[in-house]
Amino acid sequence: MTLTDTKIACYHCGEECSDTPIVSDDKHFCCHGCKTVYEILQDNNLCSYYDLNQHAGISLKAMNLNGRFEYLSDEKIQAQLLDFQSDTLNKVTFYIPAIHCSSCVWLLENFNKIQQGVTSARLNFLKKELSLSYDPTQVTLRTIVELLTTLGYEPLINLQSAEHKPVQNKVKRRLILQIGVVGFCMGNIMLMSFPEYFKLDLNNVVDNTYQRFFLYLNFILSLPVFFFGAIDYLKGAVVSIRENLRKNTDILSVDIPIALGITVLFIRSTFETFVNHSAGYWDSLAGLVFFLLVGKWVQQVTYNYLSFERNYKSYFPLAVKVGEEYKNVSQLQKGDKILIHHQEIIPADALLLADKALIDYSFVTGEAEPIEKTSSNIVYAGGRNMGENIELVVQKQVSQSYLTDLWNNEAFKKEKSTPAIDLANAFSKYFTYTTLLIALLTGVYWYIHEPSLVWRSVTAVLMVACPCALTLSLPFTMNTTMGIFGRNRFFVKNQRVIQLLTEINEVVFDKTGTLTENKNAQVYFEAGKLTDEEARWVARLTSQSTHPLSKIISQSLGVSANATKVNCLNEIKGMGIEGVIEGNFIRVGNADFILSTTENIQSSHVLVEINHQYKGYFVIRPNYRKGWEKVLNKLKMTFSLALLSGDNDAEKATLSPFFTADRLRFNQKPQDKLDFIRQEQQAGNHVLMIGDGLNDAGALRQSNVGVALSEDVQAFSPACDAILDASRFAQLTQFLSFSKIALNIVKASFILSLVYNFIGIGWAVSGKLYPVTAAIFMPLSSLSVVLFAVGMTYLFARIKKLI
Repeated sequence: MTLTDTKIACYHCGEECSDTPIVSDDKHFCCHGCKTVYEILQDNNLCSYYDLNQHAGISLKAMNLNGRFEYLSDEKIQAQLLDFQSDTLNKVTFYIPAIHCSSCVWLLENFNKIQQGVTSARLNFLKKELSLSYDPTQVTLRTIVELLTTLGYEPLINLQSAEHKPVQNKVKRRLILQIGVVGFCMGNIMLMSFPEYFKLDLNNVVDNTYQRFFLYLNFILSLPVFFFGAIDYLKGAVVSIRENLRKNTDILSVDIPIALGITVLFIRSTFETFVNHSAGYWDSLAGLVFFLLVGKWVQQVTYNYLSFERNYKSYFPLAVKVGEEYKNVSQLQKGDKILIHHQEIIPADALLLADKALIDYSFVTGEAEPIEKTSSNIVYAGGRNMGENIELVVQKQVSQSYLTDLWNNEAFKKEKSTPAIDLANAFSKYFTYTTLLIALLTGVYWYIHEPSLVWRSVTAVLMVACPCALTLSLPFTMNTTMGIFGRNRFFVKNQRVIQLLTEINEVVFDKTGTLTENKNAQVYFEAGKLTDEEARWVARLTSQSTHPLSKIISQSLGVSANATKVNCLNEIKGMGIEGVIEGNFIRVGNADFILSTTENIQSSHVLVEINHQYKGYFVIRPNYRKGWEKVLNKLKMTFSLALLSGDNDAEKATLSPFFTADRLRFNQKPQDKLDFIRQEQQAGNHVLMIGDGLNDAGALRQSNVGVALSEDVQAFSPACDAILDASRFAQLTQFLSFSKIALNIVKASFILSLVYNFIGIGWAVSGKLYPVTAAIFMPLSSLSVVLFAVGMTYLFARIKKLI
C-alpha cells in the first residue's frame, strides 16, 4: 500500500501540515519554526509579508541551530566575512539562496525593523545578496545570522565565499565606457554631417566656413572612436599577425578584417578631410565601431549571478571547532581534533573517535544510503554527518583530501574547445584573403584603365568588406537563445555552450538526484499490514531518529503535533530504533536488528516489529522525475545513451529498457565516470553529461558539455557549463534541438551578410561608392543582420513553444 495523507497547507510556507497542525490566531502551521517566524513578523508589524505572496515563507521543519553558528563569535572568523569593520559600524554581505519572491525582498529590506542594532539592509535580488550595516556594540554577527536562519533565509557561508570576495568587473566597466564614448561621438558626427546629407551650397562663404569647421570637428570626434573604441580590435589584429609571422599559428584572427576595415576608413576619411576638404566616412566609422562594441557587450552579458565554476570550497564550511576555539578549515593540520555537528560537512580526511557514526556520501559518491562508520575508521572529506555530534582527528589537510583529488584531475586544467570557433577562424582566414585579393585586382584594373580611381576604389573595397555576420549575428543570436533558455530555467554559461550542444551525439546520465528526485521517495509497506493505530506508533517512533530512511517513513506516515510521548527510547546507530508508545514495544530497523524474521530481506528494507511480533517491512523506492521515460525515449532516437551511477543496481530492471547492458553501470566511483567519458571522446563521440553531485564533477568537466541538474539553481552544484532547473528536466530534448536551430540561424545570417558584402563590394569596385551612400548602406547592413538574427530566433522559439 502507498502511504499518503491529505493535509492542510501551512500559512507560512505552504507545506502540508500534519493531522493535528499547530494553530495560532486561527492560522495553521506545519511546525513550531514556521509559527515562530509568524510571531516575529506579527510582533514587528510586518505581516504584510504574507499579503505580497501567499505562503511566501520557507519551511523550517528541520530547523535546529544547536550551536551551528557558534564559530561566528570568533573575531578571526568574523574578520574574514566582514566587508568593513570599526568600533561602531560593521558591514557584511551575505549570499542567501532562499530568496525567491517580492515578499523576500520586502522582508529582508525591513530587517533593520526586526533586529535592533542593524542600521540598514539592502538586497540585490538577481545576485541574491543581502548587504547589512550594523552596530557591533548592540548586536553580534552570530545573532544576525541565527535570526536570518530562523526566518528561513540562511546565508551560505563556506570556505570559497570567505576566500573569494566579489570584485568589480573592470573589463565590463571599460567596455561600457567605450560604448558610451563611441555612442556620444557617433551621434555628434552624424549631426555634424547634416550639411553633407542635404548638399548645402558650398559656394556660399558662410556655408563653406561651417562645412570646414564640421569636417575638422568630425575628425576630432573620430579620434576617441579609433584610438579608444577600436583599440582592442587593432591590438588583436597586430597580435594575430605577429603570431603568424613567428609561425606560432596559421590561424588569422577575425580581428584582422575588422581592424583592416576600421583602419582604412580612418585613413581614407583623414585624406578626404585634409587633402580634398570633402566629407569622409566618419559617420560610417563611428557607426561600425559602435555596433561592434554593442555586439561585444551582448556577447559578454551572461548569468553572472549564477556560479558555474564551483569547487570543493563551495561545499565546505568556513570553520570547525578545534578544542575550545574555532579554526578556518583551510588551516587544519594533521592531528587536529575537530567536532562535527549533526548535518555538518566533514572538511578533511579524518579518523573517527566516536563509537559509531552515520555518514552520508550521496553528494560525493552517489551512494543513496548513508554508510555506518565505527571507531578508528577513516571518514573521507565531503561526507555529511547524519547522526549525533562526532569527534574526529584530522589525517590530511583540506588541500590533500580525497575530495580535492577531483579538482586535481587534468580535466579541470584544460579549456574545452569550441567547434564554432574553428568555423569563425576559417571564415576569417578566407574572408581576409578574399578581400585583399579583390582589393588588389581592383587596384590593378583601375591602374590600367583610370589611375585616378585606384585610391578611391581600393580603399572603398577594404572599407565595405566587413565580417559582420560573425561579429554581430553570432553574439546576438546566441545571447537571444540564452535569454530564451533562461526563461525556461536552463542557464548556460556562455554562448559557446550552445554551439557545443549542436555537436553532441551521446548523452550520459547520473541516476541519484538526476533521473530520480532528491527530496521525494515512494514508500510501500509489504509482507504484512499495519493498522492506522500501528502506523501512528511507527510514525512517532521514526520521527525521533536522525536516519534519513526514518525521516522518509515518518514524513510519509505523518506525525501529529500532539502525538504520544515515546518512552524508553533507544537508537542503535546503523541498526534501528526502539521505544515504548502507549504501552506497546515498537522496534524499527534492519534485518540484523529485527531478529524475529527469517525472510530474505534486502539491505534497503526497513523492518517493523510490534510487541515482539514481526509486521512486515517498508520498501523505499526512488521517485523518478516527471516525464523521465518520455525524455529518454526521445533521446534514444537521436543520441547514444549511457547511465553511470554511484548507487547499487537495485533499479537496474527499471532502467534496462533505456540503456544497453554495457552502458548501464552502477557502483561507479568519480574517477570511473571521468574515465568513461574520456574513453567515449577518444572514440570520436561528443558527450553531454548530466549530473548533480560532487561525484559527477570530474565527468561534468571532462565532457564536451556538462549540465548540472539542480533543485535550486542558486544552491550548490558542481563546476559545469550549464545549470538546468530540475522542474524543467522534461524539456531537455527541446533545448538540444533549439540549439541546432540557433546555429542554423547564424549560418543564414552569414549568407545574408555575404549578399550585402557582394552588393557593397560591387559598388566599391566600380569606384562609385560615395560617402553618403556608405553612411546609409554600412549601418543598414549591420542593423538588418542583427534584426534578422534576433527576429528569427524569437520566431522559432515561439514555434517551438519556448516563449
